Amino acid sequence: MKESKQLTKAETQVMQALWSLPAEGALSAEIMERMPEPKPALTTLLTFLKILKDKGFVTSQKEGRGQRFHAEVSREAYTRTYMKEVKQTFFGGSFTSLVSFFAKEEQLTDADISEILRIIEKK
Repeated sequence: MKESKQLTKAETQVMQALWSLPAEGALSAEIMERMPEPKPALTTLLTFLKILKDKGFVTSQKEGRGQRFHAEVSREAYTRTYMKEVKQTFFGGSFTSLVSFFAKEEQLTDADISEILRIIEKK
């Protein structure tokens, strides 16, 4: 995945559905089952899958009369890239600023703070 490639909200929904399916990929009907309501028309889903293929997020192979779609980019890889871009764009590349923002915006419990500190100390 190229760094500049980002997903739209609708593309993210398609990828979330695809990421929730087995690694061997899925047919469009299987992806449709995992789409949130209101579900898009099948032609709309196929259009999004074509766009995702063009962007390099999805590959496909012919299977019978249809295609089996595979996520080419893992959820973790996309999240890592997306969050790096958020950190750079909105927080000047500062991890401290990013964490500070969320610490102020979220209603963190003492247990949340303890867990975060435990993770940091473990690193």
